[in-house]
Amino acid sequence: MLIYKEASIRGAWIRWFICTLLSLLHGVISETSTTLDIMTKYPLIDGHNDLALRLRMHFKNKLSNFSIHNNSNVATDIRRLAAGHVGGQVFAAYVLCTAQDKDAVRLTLEQIDVIRRMCTENPEMELVTTAEGMRNSAKIACLISIEGGHSIDSSLPALRMFYQLGVRSMALTHNCNTPWAESSSSFYPNYQRKNNSLTDFGKAVVNEMNRLGMLVDLSHSSWETARAVLKHSTAPVIFSHSSAYAICNNVRNVPDDLLLLLKENGGLIMVNFYSSFVACSYNANVSIVADHFDHIKRVIGAKSIGIGADYDGAQRFPKGLEDVSKYPALIEELISRNWTEEELAGVLRLNFLRVFRKVEKERDDLLHISPSEVEISLSEVNNSCRVMLIHPVLPKSSHRNGNAPLMPVKALICFILLWIQLQ
Repeated sequence: MLIYKEASIRGAWIRWFICTLLSLLHGVISETSTTLDIMTKYPLIDGHNDLALRLRMHFKNKLSNFSIHNNSNVATDIRRLAAGHVGGQVFAAYVLCTAQDKDAVRLTLEQIDVIRRMCTENPEMELVTTAEGMRNSAKIACLISIEGGHSIDSSLPALRMFYQLGVRSMALTHNCNTPWAESSSSFYPNYQRKNNSLTDFGKAVVNEMNRLGMLVDLSHSSWETARAVLKHSTAPVIFSHSSAYAICNNVRNVPDDLLLLLKENGGLIMVNFYSSFVACSYNANVSIVADHFDHIKRVIGAKSIGIGADYDGAQRFPKGLEDVSKYPALIEELISRNWTEEELAGVLRLNFLRVFRKVEKERDDLLHISPSEVEISLSEVNNSCRVMLIHPVLPKSSHRNGNAPLMPVKALICFILLWIQLQ
């Protein structure tokens, strides 16, 4: 009888364990199914990817040597973009900010060229320049951004020409100050200033980007520059790949007071996945990334959030988010934290499209404004590689005065004297 009771109890425990396990598996399967349903309905638009940088570093921008469909040397390829349910990608035309005052413009043109070629030579991809184009694309829609204002060499005409080439977003700085805006990094000594984080010319850059319909990107800008831009811009702005400072106190992240200004501006913060920016260490996972989303949602709401993972720009990513195929893991984590389909649809794509369309509306409202002719003063950008296009100053003893130059006459006399001596 005792043996029978023990067997009965053991059988009950086994049944309870199996039922519990099945229930948990059902929950996991249900969340995975919901994730895929949502991401199929709302394909992700990611705000920042540095594949073009890897193309330059490893392949010298030779697309003929790069297999874009399946390539283990990078975190981004077409196969994994499809697996990650990516419907739109902002590709950064980035060049080192140490090229400032040298050949940054040429290098940026080359990066734009390789992005344009990549996105037009592969049938799975499509180059777009408008919010409507990105919304309606049935392929992987490509939008071009410039990462760092050093790429325009303090020239509004250069900014306009980049727009003509398809650029629709520009970060005002990277890791160097420009002559007109301040970086969050103090690593490089370029253009150090005090109490002037956005100069008059910097405001002119923002104005011209508003007029053109370009997204002003504040990732990499100092907090003071970001604060000045948020107060000055008439169009919504973005942080294309930044996270929450309250969760990880890295200066590349955004503190709560700036988040509140961003909400007032109507802009967007697209959360970065780089381990050092989400965990302040290399020991990161999906959960800590989701903590950033939860915090920003509490402070300014889900409608101000997007995703800008920074794949192929940074080196180390959280466990479970190693490449562009892994986005569903984050969405599944957010579902487990009771994020609604409406909130996730916004995070995945609708928030970015809304902000981009508002930037275009501001452009449309400013059609009566002529292109800016503001120039930066030479005192602000003076360097050995910058010249002024003026007529050269000729020597006084020249033909323009009707006088023959003296040197040929002297040479003729010397020749005659030498000839006489040789006779």
